[in-house]
Amino acid sequence: MLSKRYGINMSDDPLPPDEGWWSSVLADEEGFPSSQKEGGTKTGGQSMLTPVDWERVRAIYDQDEIVSLRVQGFNRGGLLVEGDGLQGFVPVSHLVDMPNGVGDEERRSIMINYIGRTLNLKVIECEPDQERVVFSERAALAGEGRRKLLFRELKSGEIVRGCVTNVTEFGVFVDLGGLEGLIHVSELSWGRVQHPSDLLSVGQDVEALVLHVSEENSRVALSLKRLMPNPWETIPERYHTGDVVSAEITGIARFGAFARLEEGVEGLIHISSMNLNAGQTDISRFLKPGQLVQVKILHVEAEKRRLGLSLLASE
Repeated sequence: MLSKRYGINMSDDPLPPDEGWWSSVLADEEGFPSSQKEGGTKTGGQSMLTPVDWERVRAIYDQDEIVSLRVQGFNRGGLLVEGDGLQGFVPVSHLVDMPNGVGDEERRSIMINYIGRTLNLKVIECEPDQERVVFSERAALAGEGRRKLLFRELKSGEIVRGCVTNVTEFGVFVDLGGLEGLIHVSELSWGRVQHPSDLLSVGQDVEALVLHVSEENSRVALSLKRLMPNPWETIPERYHTGDVVSAEITGIARFGAFARLEEGVEGLIHISSMNLNAGQTDISRFLKPGQLVQVKILHVEAEKRRLGLSLLASE
């Protein structure tokens, strides 16, 4: 599994390594019948028949060329392609004709029909050390040289528009027209995000702010939340210790419940501040996500983006 960083340095927010990059690309492989052939070199985590011409793959990637390869097999995560000394993997999210949100059976039927077809593709990942090559049909639509042009044109602080191609636990990938950027989960909202799929979905058009561009690492880091004012900067002006306000329950944990006061502003109702019956510890029995409650503000720590709340009553 690859472990890479986007290296965002535009804020004090820590950005964990996106250790799920490859696991997200190939996450759907297990448990889905495949038709790949066995033996040979691993490419995209799969066995291929012939060795990969790594020099040629690197040259194609560096020049941002389009190649035509034949589909030889598939798994749950995508297609296995090869031809003329090239082999690799095309993730489902990078197939032009794959509908969004299809079930396993429908997806399998569609992918079976890909077998034997020739696709125009671009190399979007080339990792000889990992014996992995990833191709994209979607990126090829932008034409040759488009990725190199985007790397020259994209600047930090610029607002861009793209289409969501993949949603993972650690963030959302966005096609910018021949180049993918990542909105890390920490850059999706000023508030707590349980899962990126709660905010964005595959196929959705989205605007984002460019945080960092690295052609060397082939990475573009994006932010959704920075297109909006940071509500925590003005929290001390609007909320004070002792205030009683309405809130919406957004999540339940063993130690308490999270409640949203407004978009991007959530606080914790610790279990110790709840009026529970003796021996009662299951908070989910009387609090549910989406429920409106009255809370009292116990303390405000704007610099740490923390609000301590106590539960008063349900509306």
